[in-house]
Amino acid sequence: MEQRIGSSSQPLEGAGFDPAFIPGLTSPVAEEPEDARPEEGKAVTETPADEPAPAAQAEDGEEAAEADEEAAPEGPVFEAADRRARIVADHRGVRLSLDEEACEFRWDEIGAVETESPRFGKRYTVTVHTPDRRWYPIEIEASARSRFKEWDEQLDAVLDAYFEE
Repeated sequence: MEQRIGSSSQPLEGAGFDPAFIPGLTSPVAEEPEDARPEEGKAVTETPADEPAPAAQAEDGEEAAEADEEAAPEGPVFEAADRRARIVADHRGVRLSLDEEACEFRWDEIGAVETESPRFGKRYTVTVHTPDRRWYPIEIEASARSRFKEWDEQLDAVLDAYFEE
């Protein structure tokens, strides 16, 4: 499969105003309307009554993350990592990370998930394909070649449980 570059490809959402926009990695920055911006020279010190203080917002975010972990359905989870790369597939979708870069795909954003085991060597490749004909590969170095079969079985269980074709 090839990624097409040229006039036949449609422009990406957000790429017209944010050159750093990459689907799956970042979301477009929502610009504030002009009337919502404070005028120059005036300091805005009041907080709206219906908006919690920043400390309360941080606590709410932590509580929401804990609630999400607690509400996680009991189901299969696939996780593989080496010193640089990591892949996690569970009820929320597929998350890939390499060094300090990371991206997350919800199940409705995924067109296919492909795995590849090399004939020689110990690098296991997982590729996430999106419906717009883009793909995101990641290689995980296994401690032994016997891990490939185990990882394939675990990933198949997750895909069978959560991925709808």
